[in-house]
Amino acid sequence: MALETFYEVMRRQGITRRSFLKYCSLTAAALGLGPEFAPQIAMAMETKPRTPVLWLHGLECTCCSESFIRSAHPLVKDVVLSMISLDYDDTLMASAGHQAEAILDEVMTKYKGNYILAVEGNPPLNEDGMYCIIGGKPFVDQLKKVAKDAKAIISWGSCASYGCVQAARPNPTRATPVHEVIFDKPIIKVPGCPPIAEVMTGVITYMLTFGQLPALDRQGRPLMFYSQRIHDKCYRRPHFDAGQYVEHFDDEGARKGYCLYKVGCKGPTTYNACSTVRWNDGVSFPIQAGHGCIGCSEDGFWDKGSWYARLADLKGSGFGVEANADQVGLVAAGVVGAGVAAHAAISALKRAQHKNTDNGTDNGAGKGGEQ
Repeated sequence: MALETFYEVMRRQGITRRSFLKYCSLTAAALGLGPEFAPQIAMAMETKPRTPVLWLHGLECTCCSESFIRSAHPLVKDVVLSMISLDYDDTLMASAGHQAEAILDEVMTKYKGNYILAVEGNPPLNEDGMYCIIGGKPFVDQLKKVAKDAKAIISWGSCASYGCVQAARPNPTRATPVHEVIFDKPIIKVPGCPPIAEVMTGVITYMLTFGQLPALDRQGRPLMFYSQRIHDKCYRRPHFDAGQYVEHFDDEGARKGYCLYKVGCKGPTTYNACSTVRWNDGVSFPIQAGHGCIGCSEDGFWDKGSWYARLADLKGSGFGVEANADQVGLVAAGVVGAGVAAHAAISALKRAQHKNTDNGTDNGAGKGGEQ
Protein backbone atom coordinates (compact mmCIF):
# COMPACT_ATOMS: atom_id res chain seq x y z
CA MET A 1 0.00 0.00 0.00
CA ALA A 2 1.38 3.38 -0.99
CA LEU A 3 2.11 5.91 1.73
CA GLU A 4 -0.36 8.76 2.11
CA THR A 5 0.71 12.31 1.40
CA PHE A 6 1.14 14.85 4.17
CA TYR A 7 -2.00 16.69 3.05
CA GLU A 8 -4.10 13.51 2.96
CA VAL A 9 -3.16 12.70 6.53
CA MET A 10 -3.93 16.23 7.70
CA ARG A 11 -7.34 16.20 5.99
CA ARG A 12 -8.12 12.83 7.52
CA GLN A 13 -7.33 14.33 10.91
CA GLY A 14 -9.87 17.10 10.32
CA ILE A 15 -7.44 19.88 9.42
CA THR A 16 -9.07 22.54 7.19
CA ARG A 17 -7.60 23.81 3.95
CA ARG A 18 -7.16 27.23 5.54
CA SER A 19 -5.23 25.78 8.45
CA PHE A 20 -3.08 23.75 6.06
CA LEU A 21 -2.08 26.85 4.07
CA LYS A 22 -1.38 28.74 7.28
CA TYR A 23 0.85 25.87 8.35
CA CYS A 24 2.78 26.09 5.06
CA SER A 25 3.31 29.84 5.54
CA LEU A 26 4.53 29.38 9.10
CA THR A 27 6.84 26.59 7.99
CA ALA A 28 8.36 28.82 5.30
CA ALA A 29 8.95 31.53 7.90
CA ALA A 30 10.50 29.05 10.34
CA LEU A 31 12.93 27.96 7.62
CA GLY A 32 13.89 31.54 6.85
CA LEU A 33 12.26 31.40 3.41
CA GLY A 34 10.25 34.15 1.76
CA PRO A 35 6.45 34.05 1.43
CA GLU A 36 6.78 32.96 -2.20
CA PHE A 37 7.95 29.53 -0.95
CA ALA A 38 4.69 28.80 0.91
CA PRO A 39 2.87 27.61 -2.26
CA GLN A 40 5.87 25.44 -3.11
CA ILE A 41 5.74 23.83 0.33
CA ALA A 42 1.98 23.33 -0.03
CA MET A 43 2.41 21.61 -3.41
CA ALA A 44 5.07 19.30 -2.01
CA MET A 45 2.88 18.36 0.94
CA GLU A 46 -0.09 17.69 -1.36
CA THR A 47 1.75 15.49 -3.84
CA LYS A 48 4.69 13.80 -2.15
CA PRO A 49 4.20 10.64 -0.09
CA ARG A 50 5.41 10.66 3.48
CA THR A 51 9.04 9.66 3.77
CA PRO A 52 9.94 6.58 5.84
CA VAL A 53 12.36 7.40 8.66
CA LEU A 54 14.35 4.90 10.68
CA TRP A 55 15.65 6.44 13.92
CA LEU A 56 18.51 4.58 15.61
CA HIS A 57 19.94 5.11 19.10
CA GLY A 58 23.57 4.46 20.00
CA LEU A 59 25.54 5.83 22.96
CA GLU A 60 23.44 8.81 24.07
CA CYS A 61 21.18 10.16 26.82
CA THR A 62 18.00 10.56 24.70
CA CYS A 63 18.09 14.36 25.09
CA CYS A 64 17.72 14.78 21.29
CA SER A 65 14.46 12.82 21.33
CA GLU A 66 13.33 14.79 24.38
CA SER A 67 13.99 18.01 22.46
CA PHE A 68 12.35 16.79 19.25
CA ILE A 69 9.04 15.86 20.87
CA ARG A 70 8.80 19.38 22.33
CA SER A 71 8.99 21.24 19.05
CA ALA A 72 6.38 23.97 18.58
CA HIS A 73 7.00 25.18 14.99
CA PRO A 74 6.02 22.92 13.34
CA LEU A 75 4.38 20.85 16.05
CA VAL A 76 6.19 17.56 16.38
CA LYS A 77 2.92 15.62 16.18
CA ASP A 78 2.47 17.09 12.68
CA VAL A 79 5.98 16.02 11.71
CA VAL A 80 5.77 12.52 13.18
CA LEU A 81 2.16 11.73 12.28
CA SER A 82 1.88 13.54 8.96
CA MET A 83 5.11 14.56 7.27
CA ILE A 84 7.15 11.44 7.92
CA SER A 85 6.43 7.81 8.53
CA LEU A 86 8.46 7.14 11.67
CA ASP A 87 8.57 3.40 11.26
CA TYR A 88 11.32 2.59 13.75
CA ASP A 89 12.38 4.39 16.90
CA ASP A 90 13.03 2.11 19.86
CA THR A 91 12.41 5.01 22.25
CA LEU A 92 9.03 6.12 20.89
CA MET A 93 7.60 2.99 19.25
CA ALA A 94 5.17 0.64 20.96
CA SER A 95 6.67 -2.61 19.70
CA ALA A 96 9.84 -4.14 21.12
CA GLY A 97 12.16 -7.08 20.74
CA HIS A 98 11.81 -9.33 17.69
CA GLN A 99 8.72 -7.45 16.51
CA ALA A 100 10.61 -4.16 16.41
CA GLU A 101 13.56 -5.66 14.56
CA ALA A 102 11.18 -7.25 12.03
CA ILE A 103 9.74 -3.81 11.27
CA LEU A 104 13.25 -2.48 10.70
CA ASP A 105 14.03 -5.20 8.17
CA GLU A 106 10.66 -4.77 6.43
CA VAL A 107 11.09 -1.01 5.90
CA MET A 108 14.68 -1.42 4.70
CA THR A 109 13.53 -3.95 2.08
CA LYS A 110 10.31 -2.22 0.98
CA TYR A 111 11.78 1.29 0.72
CA LYS A 112 15.32 0.45 -0.29
CA GLY A 113 17.16 3.63 -1.21
CA ASN A 114 14.19 5.83 -0.28
CA TYR A 115 14.25 6.07 3.51
CA ILE A 116 16.03 8.54 5.76
CA LEU A 117 18.25 7.24 8.54
CA ALA A 118 18.27 9.41 11.66
CA VAL A 119 20.98 8.58 14.19
CA GLU A 120 20.97 9.73 17.80
CA GLY A 121 24.15 8.88 19.65
CA ASN A 122 27.27 7.22 18.31
CA PRO A 123 28.81 3.76 17.94
CA PRO A 124 31.63 2.68 20.29
CA LEU A 125 34.29 0.78 18.37
CA ASN A 126 36.40 -0.63 21.21
CA GLU A 127 36.01 -4.31 22.17
CA ASP A 128 34.35 -4.96 18.79
CA GLY A 129 31.55 -2.55 19.62
CA MET A 130 30.42 -4.45 22.72
CA TYR A 131 29.88 -1.26 24.77
CA CYS A 132 26.54 -0.69 23.00
CA ILE A 133 24.37 -3.70 22.15
CA ILE A 134 21.05 -3.42 20.26
CA GLY A 135 18.97 -6.56 19.73
CA GLY A 136 21.87 -8.73 20.83
CA LYS A 137 24.30 -7.20 18.32
CA PRO A 138 26.80 -4.31 18.44
CA PHE A 139 25.20 -0.99 17.52
CA VAL A 140 27.96 -0.31 15.00
CA ASP A 141 26.81 -3.36 13.01
CA GLN A 142 23.19 -2.17 13.06
CA LEU A 143 24.30 1.31 11.95
CA LYS A 144 26.23 -0.01 8.97
CA LYS A 145 23.40 -2.35 7.99
CA VAL A 146 20.69 0.32 8.03
CA ALA A 147 22.92 2.97 6.44
CA LYS A 148 23.69 0.75 3.45
CA ASP A 149 20.42 1.48 1.60
CA ALA A 150 19.49 4.83 3.18
CA LYS A 151 18.87 7.87 0.97
CA ALA A 152 20.54 10.19 3.47
CA ILE A 153 21.61 10.27 7.11
CA ILE A 154 20.86 12.86 9.76
CA SER A 155 23.23 12.93 12.73
CA TRP A 156 21.10 14.22 15.58
CA GLY A 157 22.98 16.05 18.31
CA SER A 158 26.63 16.42 19.19
CA CYS A 159 26.96 12.71 20.06
CA ALA A 160 26.28 11.58 16.50
CA SER A 161 27.89 14.66 14.92
CA TYR A 162 31.14 14.87 16.92
CA GLY A 163 31.22 12.23 19.66
CA CYS A 164 30.29 14.57 22.55
CA VAL A 165 30.87 13.45 26.15
CA GLN A 166 31.28 9.77 25.22
CA ALA A 167 34.25 10.67 23.03
CA ALA A 168 35.80 13.07 25.56
CA ARG A 169 39.29 12.17 26.72
CA PRO A 170 40.31 9.47 27.44
CA ASN A 171 37.37 7.91 25.50
CA PRO A 172 37.77 4.32 26.76
CA THR A 173 34.97 2.97 24.54
CA ARG A 174 36.31 4.64 21.37
CA ALA A 175 32.97 6.37 20.84
CA THR A 176 33.06 7.60 17.25
CA PRO A 177 30.85 10.07 15.32
CA VAL A 178 28.72 8.69 12.51
CA HIS A 179 30.68 10.29 9.65
CA GLU A 180 33.83 8.45 10.74
CA VAL A 181 32.05 5.11 10.33
CA ILE A 182 29.79 5.73 7.30
CA PHE A 183 31.61 7.21 4.30
CA ASP A 184 29.39 6.58 1.28
CA LYS A 185 26.20 8.47 2.21
CA PRO A 186 25.29 12.16 2.41
CA ILE A 187 25.27 13.13 6.09
CA ILE A 188 23.74 16.24 7.59
CA LYS A 189 24.93 17.15 11.08
CA VAL A 190 22.53 18.81 13.50
CA PRO A 191 24.76 19.32 16.56
CA GLY A 192 23.82 20.58 19.99
CA CYS A 193 23.40 18.92 23.35
CA PRO A 194 20.57 18.70 22.51
CA PRO A 195 19.77 20.49 19.24
CA ILE A 196 16.96 23.05 19.32
CA ALA A 197 13.62 21.33 18.68
CA GLU A 198 12.58 23.68 15.85
CA VAL A 199 15.98 23.21 14.20
CA MET A 200 15.43 19.44 14.14
CA THR A 201 11.91 19.63 12.71
CA GLY A 202 12.98 22.44 10.37
CA VAL A 203 15.65 20.22 8.80
CA ILE A 204 13.13 17.40 8.35
CA THR A 205 10.62 19.82 6.81
CA TYR A 206 13.15 21.19 4.34
CA MET A 207 14.28 17.75 3.20
CA LEU A 208 10.73 16.51 2.71
CA THR A 209 9.63 19.68 0.90
CA PHE A 210 12.51 20.11 -1.52
CA GLY A 211 13.73 16.52 -1.77
CA GLN A 212 17.32 17.45 -1.04
CA LEU A 213 19.69 18.34 1.75
CA PRO A 214 19.80 21.99 2.78
CA ALA A 215 22.94 24.01 2.06
CA LEU A 216 25.67 22.91 4.48
CA ASP A 217 28.77 24.54 5.92
CA ARG A 218 32.23 22.96 5.78
CA GLN A 219 31.41 20.75 8.76
CA GLY A 220 28.16 19.49 7.26
CA ARG A 221 25.76 21.65 9.32
CA PRO A 222 22.71 23.33 7.70
CA LEU A 223 23.57 26.96 7.01
CA MET A 224 20.02 28.12 7.68
CA PHE A 225 20.58 27.38 11.39
CA TYR A 226 24.36 27.31 11.84
CA SER A 227 25.64 30.17 9.67
CA GLN A 228 26.01 32.75 12.46
CA ARG A 229 27.66 32.81 15.84
CA ILE A 230 25.38 33.05 18.84
CA HIS A 231 27.32 36.21 19.69
CA ASP A 232 26.27 37.87 16.40
CA LYS A 233 22.58 38.05 17.36
CA CYS A 234 22.86 37.96 21.16
CA TYR A 235 20.81 40.63 22.90
CA ARG A 236 23.79 41.22 25.24
CA ARG A 237 26.07 42.11 22.30
CA PRO A 238 25.72 45.91 22.83
CA HIS A 239 27.19 45.45 26.32
CA PHE A 240 30.18 43.63 24.80
CA ASP A 241 30.75 46.48 22.37
CA ALA A 242 30.43 48.99 25.21
CA GLY A 243 32.98 47.12 27.33
CA GLN A 244 30.40 46.20 29.97
CA TYR A 245 31.06 42.70 31.36
CA VAL A 246 30.01 40.41 34.16
CA GLU A 247 33.23 39.92 36.15
CA HIS A 248 31.80 37.18 38.37
CA PHE A 249 28.36 35.70 38.79
CA ASP A 250 25.87 37.71 40.84
CA ASP A 251 27.88 40.92 40.69
CA GLU A 252 26.31 44.23 39.72
CA GLY A 253 27.07 43.60 36.03
CA ALA A 254 25.24 40.27 36.16
CA ARG A 255 22.22 41.94 37.71
CA LYS A 256 22.25 44.54 34.94
CA GLY A 257 22.45 41.92 32.18
CA TYR A 258 25.99 42.72 31.00
CA CYS A 259 27.96 40.50 28.61
CA LEU A 260 29.01 37.09 29.99
CA TYR A 261 32.21 36.86 27.92
CA LYS A 262 34.57 37.19 30.89
CA VAL A 263 32.85 34.40 32.86
CA GLY A 264 33.35 31.88 30.08
CA CYS A 265 30.58 32.45 27.53
CA LYS A 266 31.51 30.62 24.30
CA GLY A 267 28.98 32.53 22.18
CA PRO A 268 31.73 34.28 20.16
CA THR A 269 33.00 30.94 18.83
CA THR A 270 29.78 28.91 18.67
CA TYR A 271 27.58 28.61 15.59
CA ASN A 272 23.92 27.95 16.36
CA ALA A 273 20.47 29.57 16.30
CA CYS A 274 20.03 29.81 20.09
CA SER A 275 19.92 33.62 20.17
CA THR A 276 17.31 33.81 17.39
CA VAL A 277 15.12 30.67 17.52
CA ARG A 278 15.68 30.18 21.27
CA TRP A 279 14.22 27.33 23.33
CA ASN A 280 10.88 26.23 24.79
CA ASP A 281 8.73 27.77 22.05
CA GLY A 282 11.04 30.77 21.78
CA VAL A 283 10.80 31.71 25.46
CA SER A 284 14.48 31.88 26.39
CA PHE A 285 17.99 30.47 25.91
CA PRO A 286 20.92 29.88 28.33
CA ILE A 287 22.46 33.35 27.98
CA GLN A 288 19.09 34.98 28.61
CA ALA A 289 18.77 32.84 31.74
CA GLY A 290 22.08 34.22 33.01
CA HIS A 291 24.46 31.39 32.09
CA GLY A 292 27.08 31.69 29.37
CA CYS A 293 27.02 29.50 26.27
CA ILE A 294 29.07 26.31 26.74
CA GLY A 295 29.58 25.78 23.00
CA CYS A 296 27.72 22.46 22.88
CA SER A 297 27.21 22.57 19.10
CA GLU A 298 30.97 22.75 18.42
CA ASP A 299 33.33 19.83 17.93
CA GLY A 300 35.16 18.67 21.08
CA PHE A 301 33.54 21.16 23.46
CA TRP A 302 34.00 18.77 26.37
CA ASP A 303 37.80 18.84 25.96
CA LYS A 304 38.27 22.60 25.60
CA GLY A 305 38.65 23.42 29.26
CA SER A 306 36.27 24.76 31.88
CA TRP A 307 32.93 26.15 30.75
CA TYR A 308 33.64 29.10 33.04
CA ALA A 309 37.15 29.83 31.80
CA ARG A 310 37.35 32.97 29.71
CA LEU A 311 38.12 32.44 26.04
CA ALA A 312 41.65 33.28 24.97
CA ASP A 313 42.03 36.94 24.00
CA LEU A 314 40.85 37.49 20.46
CA LYS A 315 43.18 40.11 19.06
CA GLY A 316 42.11 42.69 16.56
CA SER A 317 41.10 46.28 16.23
CA GLY A 318 37.82 48.04 16.72
CA PHE A 319 34.80 46.78 18.60
CA GLY A 320 33.24 43.35 18.38
CA VAL A 321 34.43 39.83 19.06
CA GLU A 322 37.48 40.40 16.88
CA ALA A 323 38.90 42.70 19.57
CA ASN A 324 40.42 41.88 22.93
CA ALA A 325 37.74 42.24 25.64
CA ASP A 326 39.92 44.40 27.86
CA GLN A 327 40.92 46.48 24.85
CA VAL A 328 37.25 47.01 23.97
CA GLY A 329 36.60 48.25 27.48
CA LEU A 330 39.54 50.63 27.38
CA VAL A 331 38.63 51.90 23.93
CA ALA A 332 35.02 52.40 24.96
CA ALA A 333 36.14 54.26 28.08
CA GLY A 334 38.53 56.34 25.97
CA VAL A 335 35.79 57.20 23.53
CA VAL A 336 33.52 58.26 26.36
CA GLY A 337 36.33 60.28 27.93
CA ALA A 338 37.18 61.92 24.63
CA GLY A 339 33.52 62.70 24.10
CA VAL A 340 33.26 64.29 27.54
CA ALA A 341 36.43 66.32 26.95
CA ALA A 342 35.23 67.47 23.54
CA HIS A 343 31.86 68.44 24.94
CA ALA A 344 33.55 70.40 27.74
CA ALA A 345 35.81 72.22 25.28
CA ILE A 346 32.91 73.16 23.00
CA SER A 347 30.86 74.32 25.95
CA ALA A 348 33.73 76.49 27.20
CA LEU A 349 34.21 77.99 23.72
CA LYS A 350 30.51 78.82 23.46
CA ARG A 351 30.54 80.44 26.89
CA ALA A 352 33.55 82.56 25.91
CA GLN A 353 31.88 83.65 22.66
CA HIS A 354 28.69 84.52 24.52
CA LYS A 355 30.67 86.52 27.08
CA ASN A 356 32.51 88.43 24.36
CA THR A 357 29.22 89.26 22.65
CA ASP A 358 27.75 90.58 25.89
CA ASN A 359 30.82 92.80 26.39
CA GLY A 360 30.54 94.26 22.88
CA THR A 361 33.82 92.70 21.74
CA ASP A 362 32.31 90.74 18.86
CA ASN A 363 33.56 93.11 16.13
CA GLY A 364 31.59 91.56 13.32
CA ALA A 365 28.34 91.66 15.22
CA GLY A 366 29.10 95.16 16.57
CA LYS A 367 29.81 96.61 13.16
CA GLY A 368 26.77 95.03 11.73
CA GLY A 369 24.71 96.60 14.46
CA GLU A 370 26.24 100.02 13.97
CA GLN A 371 25.66 99.95 10.23
